[in-house]
Amino acid sequence: MDRLDVMRAYCRVVERMSITKAADDMGLSPALVSKHIKLLENGLGCVLLARTTRSMSLTEHGRHYYDECRRLLGEIDALDNAMREEIAAPKGRLRVNAPLSYSLVVLAPLLPRFMEAFPDIELVLDLDDRVLNVVEEGYDISIRVRAELPDSSLVVRPLGEIRQHVCASPDYIARRGEPAVPADLAEHNIVGYGLADAAASWTFDGPGGTETFSPRPRLTVGNSLFLRDMLRHGAGIGSLPSFIASPCFADGSLRPVLEDYRLPDRRIFAVTPTRRGIDARTRVFLDFLRQNLAG
Repeated sequence: MDRLDVMRAYCRVVERMSITKAADDMGLSPALVSKHIKLLENGLGCVLLARTTRSMSLTEHGRHYYDECRRLLGEIDALDNAMREEIAAPKGRLRVNAPLSYSLVVLAPLLPRFMEAFPDIELVLDLDDRVLNVVEEGYDISIRVRAELPDSSLVVRPLGEIRQHVCASPDYIARRGEPAVPADLAEHNIVGYGLADAAASWTFDGPGGTETFSPRPRLTVGNSLFLRDMLRHGAGIGSLPSFIASPCFADGSLRPVLEDYRLPDRRIFAVTPTRRGIDARTRVFLDFLRQNLAG
């Protein structure tokens, strides 16, 4: 028996005024309960229960120790219950890290519905295009848009996929011409995304198989929305995810190039520190993302 169990046993003995009855209530042998009460008294250096062969009574020390045990055990039980309720009910603060561009374009329209559905969750969303350490930074969830994630002790849940497009403005193509194959990109201004997981190499799947181009960007930026705007203004050719590129294709400010060649899709991942003991607020947010981002 650990110290809390001994304290509970002692309180039960006091309440029943019988070691035998208390032991029966707890499913223990009277000898074991009696032994631990004696060890408790020895450890405290005082007599808690005055016992004879026919009766039992509390000493002054015993009464004080019983009152304090009941208070402490009550606080511990209350804490345990509160934690169980917190884990079972979706409420409290949820810290989420996500890429800036993805959050502005994709998450921002979705999150008001989540907030309305779960009013007891306080959502703290930190926006950063860098891949941060989930554990060290204290995040409950990190959303990442990458081709792949390295193996780690973190728990990774795929949420969906995103097409990656090579594109440029119509004005740039009119001035500089359109590349027909990936090798032609060497004759063009490349605007690169410095935080890409494969910034130094673009691997295309084309009609003749796999082709690789190693860009030497004239300009490298750390934000996809800024990259979009540079391409719109005719700075060169670059690669954008579909959630940014598609609206530009629709309004004519950008156009796809190398349409017969495809870059690897990016995947949306939700990363959590652990699978064990996942609380309700994390679970419902992951379910919400899975339902709204799949496909």
